[in-house]
Amino acid sequence: MIIWIAIGGFLGAVARYSVNRWMFQKVTSIYPYGTFLVNILGSFGLGIIIGMEIKGQMAALIGVGFFGAFTTFSTFKMENIKFFVQKQKKAMILYLLTSYGLGILFAFLGIFIGSSIHHHVF
Repeated sequence: MIIWIAIGGFLGAVARYSVNRWMFQKVTSIYPYGTFLVNILGSFGLGIIIGMEIKGQMAALIGVGFFGAFTTFSTFKMENIKFFVQKQKKAMILYLLTSYGLGILFAFLGIFIGSSIHHHVF
């Protein structure tokens, strides 16, 4: 299991870095769109894994490994602290609300889609 998690974690970390780098090149803003995007996509992806009822090695590879490394709670928290310290409270509140709100919404959407796939395929 640890090997599967390590492989998924490696791929997830590389994917997160790539998405963040791509967003940084595309969008100039104080708003951390790269972190926001990986966390929303990660919530959606984990929702699909849960909805499809994926277990065992695949859950370790994709769920724990890939999405565990792809998403980033610590960077999200540090970016919010940075907004607070820089007295950018509107940006902080917007970031918190959109990240949590859309994260939960996309997780539920992923569960719904994953469940639909599971019931139609399996």
